[in-house]
Amino acid sequence: MGIEALARLAEERVDHRFKGLPPDADGLTVGELTAQRRNLFTGGFAPPVLALSAERLEHNLALMETYATRHGLAFAPHGKTSMAPQLFRRQIERGAWGITLAVPHQVRVARRFGVERVFLANELVDAAALKWISAELDADPGFRFVCYVDSVRGVELMDAALRGAARPLDVVVELGAGEGARTGARTEAECAAVADAVAGTRTLRLVGVAGYEGEVPRADPGRVHAWLRRLTALAAGFDRAGRFAGLDEIVVSAGGSAWFDAVADVFAEIPELSCSVVKLLRSGAYVSHDDGHYREVTPFNRVPEEGALEPAFRLWAQVVSRPSPEQAFANAGKRDAAYDLDLPFAQVVRSDGAERPAAGITVTGLSDQHAWLRTADGAALEVGDWVGMGLSHPCTSFDKWQLIPLVEADGTVTDYIRTFF
Repeated sequence: MGIEALARLAEERVDHRFKGLPPDADGLTVGELTAQRRNLFTGGFAPPVLALSAERLEHNLALMETYATRHGLAFAPHGKTSMAPQLFRRQIERGAWGITLAVPHQVRVARRFGVERVFLANELVDAAALKWISAELDADPGFRFVCYVDSVRGVELMDAALRGAARPLDVVVELGAGEGARTGARTEAECAAVADAVAGTRTLRLVGVAGYEGEVPRADPGRVHAWLRRLTALAAGFDRAGRFAGLDEIVVSAGGSAWFDAVADVFAEIPELSCSVVKLLRSGAYVSHDDGHYREVTPFNRVPEEGALEPAFRLWAQVVSRPSPEQAFANAGKRDAAYDLDLPFAQVVRSDGAERPAAGITVTGLSDQHAWLRTADGAALEVGDWVGMGLSHPCTSFDKWQLIPLVEADGTVTDYIRTFF
């Protein structure tokens, strides 16, 4: 079903639902439009339009595949970043163990497109969602699903919803990153109480431990390494206590996009346990990377010898007003650009088919449908010019676009990436 569902994406008709696409493409299928190999700048695309670099996407996919392999990590990239099944497929083809997700709707999307392994980085207590996942497990022996548990109450709710299931639901106890952090049991004693509760059910099976080091308070390398060692010690302690008896493998999982080098370091120290260990990394923002927040926090800044991710997004907008020498307005705003971490960054200007650096041009604010541009003395910018902007935060860039052109360096559009938020 997954391959067929992916193929059917090319049969979807292009119409008013998909902003930025050429108006004269209405009525074509996505596959027909792709076959035309239009140019982003001369093919009728109507800014604002978000473009994803084909070359940089491929580079990022290959780099993280190599990194995970080099460090002996299984990789379940967080799918909530893109919610793009085409990218899920490419990540899996690049060796990913499966896809990490956050909420039940995202699991439904992944299953619709054939994802066979899902790690849900959340405690799932909704009865309807649990019953649906249980039915998926019962219907498909090849489907692997793992989710967090972090409370006895959560275990009780899950157990009540899953009574009568043919297969138990695999769970990992989530260790919280500290007081004031996000989810997770705060102490090892609380984790043990949750594990005891799981052991008292027939509907759940404890398969490991997990957490998110990105929530460590006042995170620095020392604090993050220390918390990760608590996590791995928790796994080893559970194993010594016989909590994983009968398993073929134990799951130990962590890893956002800011500290995966620390995860690699500490997971390499995991001692031999009673069975093999799946050291599951979950970083997701790498797929497009960015020109702001993740450019600053990526672990590759600390380990440059391991490579470097490349920002793959560029948002193109058109200058629609130049009311003064110091100010201009382009037609992309909060509906089009991520702005929760940083404002967009003006990078290049296209005018009369030529591209030049956006020297002296700064994005100072966003309205719903306008970017506010400050222009320094001598900045060359006219009404009608296109401004290419870098973005900060992949997750809130993907979610504003349903169909994203995949663009080669010369502007040729080779595919369209469909998102499901």
